[in-house]
Amino acid sequence: MAISVVVVPVTPFQQNCSLIWDDTTMTGALIDPGGDIDRVLSVVADKGVTLEKILLTHGHLDHIAGAGTLADRLGVPIEGPHRDEAFWIDQLDQQARMFGWPETPAPVTPTRWLEEGDTVTVGGLTLDVYLCPGHTPGHVVFVESQARIAFVGDVLFAGSVGRTDFPKSDPDALIRSIMNTLLPLGDDITFVPGHGPTSTFGQERMSNPFLR
Repeated sequence: MAISVVVVPVTPFQQNCSLIWDDTTMTGALIDPGGDIDRVLSVVADKGVTLEKILLTHGHLDHIAGAGTLADRLGVPIEGPHRDEAFWIDQLDQQARMFGWPETPAPVTPTRWLEEGDTVTVGGLTLDVYLCPGHTPGHVVFVESQARIAFVGDVLFAGSVGRTDFPKSDPDALIRSIMNTLLPLGDDITFVPGHGPTSTFGQERMSNPFLR
């Protein structure tokens, strides 16, 4: 079995929603479906994937606003993020009003909160869960170690790192999450960030000015 990935930028924030699936079973998951649901589902249909769950890295609006509607419509569970993200998920309506969101998002109720060391399955695939606080208090990262690919949400970007000017952000914790949790996983790991292009941990170790 092997993992396939298609990244679909969604919402005015151009947030990277990732469709991942197991090539053998054609069973998949959406990571951080922030919106543009019909467009995302058209990609799912075009690839012939059967969705079995939704995975969330953290509780910010642009990453979760479509999750409740999708879970209700498809009858699939939501796994993640860490329980500390309830701080943000419980404020989904307020986030939508603050950012002038075009519609009121459906409530998001995780079926399973995730902890450091947990795993999630997608078809025959297994993704390891790493707790990486800093941008938000309960941010998690998903890593498929055989394919050497990570889905890091807003922890790390190509040439940058996540913002830490939100309530309950912690800039020191963010850098610790990157330096002590992510980079030791290996320079060869390609990561899909929450916004912008992919990169590798090795590239960011060498050139990211925020990690000097």
